[in-house]
Amino acid sequence: MPLRLRNQVLEMFDHAYQNYMDHAYPADELMPLTCRGRVRGLEPSRGDVDDALGKFSLTLIDTLDTLATLLSEFQNGLTDFTVLHSGLLGGHSMAVMLKESGRMVWYQDELLHMAKDLGLRLLPAFNTSSGLPYPRVNLRFGVRGPETRTGTETDTCTACAGTIILEFAALSRFTGDPTFEAHARRALDFLWEKRQRNSNLVGTTINIHSGEWVRRDSGVGAGIDSYYEYLMKAYILLGDDQFLQRFNTHYASIMKYISQPPLLLDVHIHKPLLPARTWMDSLLAFFPGLQVLKGDIRPAIETHEMLYQVTKKHNFLPEAFTTDFRVHWAQHPLRPEFAESTYFLYKATRDPYYLEVGRTILENLNRFARVPCGFAAMKDVRTGSHEDRMDSFFLAEMFKYLFLLFAEEEDLPFNVEEYIFTTEAHLLPLSLSTASNSQAPTLVNNMVLHISAKLFVTCRPISSHYSGTDNRRLGHGTRVGSASGGTWQLRPRGRRGGACSGRRLQQPIGGLTDG
Repeated sequence: MPLRLRNQVLEMFDHAYQNYMDHAYPADELMPLTCRGRVRGLEPSRGDVDDALGKFSLTLIDTLDTLATLLSEFQNGLTDFTVLHSGLLGGHSMAVMLKESGRMVWYQDELLHMAKDLGLRLLPAFNTSSGLPYPRVNLRFGVRGPETRTGTETDTCTACAGTIILEFAALSRFTGDPTFEAHARRALDFLWEKRQRNSNLVGTTINIHSGEWVRRDSGVGAGIDSYYEYLMKAYILLGDDQFLQRFNTHYASIMKYISQPPLLLDVHIHKPLLPARTWMDSLLAFFPGLQVLKGDIRPAIETHEMLYQVTKKHNFLPEAFTTDFRVHWAQHPLRPEFAESTYFLYKATRDPYYLEVGRTILENLNRFARVPCGFAAMKDVRTGSHEDRMDSFFLAEMFKYLFLLFAEEEDLPFNVEEYIFTTEAHLLPLSLSTASNSQAPTLVNNMVLHISAKLFVTCRPISSHYSGTDNRRLGHGTRVGSASGGTWQLRPRGRRGGACSGRRLQQPIGGLTDG
């Protein structure tokens, strides 16, 4: 079954990618119902959703390392586009890997140069008294000025300000310029200092000047999600114990107040025993994958199973749903978070149940979302109506996770264990953990030296559909974990972990605009 499903993923990716190239490129995204490209300013404004668009062939950039993972089209993709950050860095990582293996020997860090240029254009957003970035920056004119249409905002979401460290640290370590990593660390430090000290939770929206919480509801979904993710992954990639200590403090509070297995319900940061709402949003579907990285497998399985039941009832995860699985917000823009967690739970358990979950995802995409010019987002999961929209994250993340779910090691042109996934599922090499941010590193040459140790976990039966005791490689480090009370204890050694989950927010960091 995995071979057939892997080939099906390839066919579906090709259907989406080729339709983007044929009907949309060089536009940012494909409009699959009308078979044309979405160009900002030529289509009716969709509000914040359009912040990701800027006439830079976003879908192609976002898909570069997916092309390297799935197909041999990566080299062609590099010759096809003009100029974004996580995608450029992921593409650079893949290009370096291919060059080191004797392919793409012509590559001269072109993507890295573009990433640095973009990073420099983003830096003015951090010119605030708090160090938290403005939610939007105009890539042509900066933050302030008559032509920027930015610089007047006072609030940003926690995830928007706290989901920068991997990309900016990678840029610093790739280039030897410490400026980028320093700004990202300052923003994270400020968010940590502003946590509610009694509950150790953070709010959803914060004033970038005063540091006051504007929205005091707290959860693991939209507005906060990848802040928690990046604390854990910053520890893995950068080797700074402080990030792990902060993550563990937050995680303990999440499990104490927000987790009501298998549900994850928002609470008020000042009154964490008081629920803030009775529904959940679909972005929290990443959280079981993060729990796998943490080593807390039992609640990951329980929440994932709850999400699967919602999926089976509505074919897709609605953007928001109630505790009894009714639709609260019926849209579904083909988000990848549930597929992401499915992949990481399969990676941890090797339970074929998760292959069946992946097959269900594929079948629903083909049956309900596939159209002649690609795959169309669901306007309403109850009626099956479509929206003329295929976001770049669908190609960049959904197909990458599904391919990795069904692929064997020999199907991949690289060892996925040597990389960490950003929140947008872009690949950054773990060798960056030993690279100084003030001295340009020699990429990959000594990678085997730095990641030779392996991390194992010992597994016991955890769910009704998983039995048997087995040892599974989950990442990098050494075998120090063992089952206890049906859960897995995972303690990375050498401050590194294996290939880690990642996800892109609907409103990307920076709220990029093109002027």
